[in-house]
Amino acid sequence: MTVTFGDWLNTGEATALLATLALATLCTSGLFLLSVWAVRRRRSRPYTFVAAAIGLLVVRSVVGVGTVLGVVPMLTHHLVGSGTDLLIAVFILAAVVCAGDGVTT
Repeated sequence: MTVTFGDWLNTGEATALLATLALATLCTSGLFLLSVWAVRRRRSRPYTFVAAAIGLLVVRSVVGVGTVLGVVPMLTHHLVGSGTDLLIAVFILAAVVCAGDGVTT
């Protein structure tokens, strides 16, 4: 089986980057599952915002893998990355505001 990488990487760089992204994807996916469990247990808006932010971290990692494999164009990678950064910040801020207001539903 031959794996092709984006034309901006050599094989050594791609291997190291894929290993790092695989670990990041695995870990953030586990954290996302834990956050979903916490949302189901607590049933509160702040927990939902945090879970959404962690879910976006999983999306970032998956897009990164796609970019290394040459499936996701670099422009799309940057647009998704910047968009998810913004949404993560909004979700975390929303969680803090809701928690500070005592909003639980």
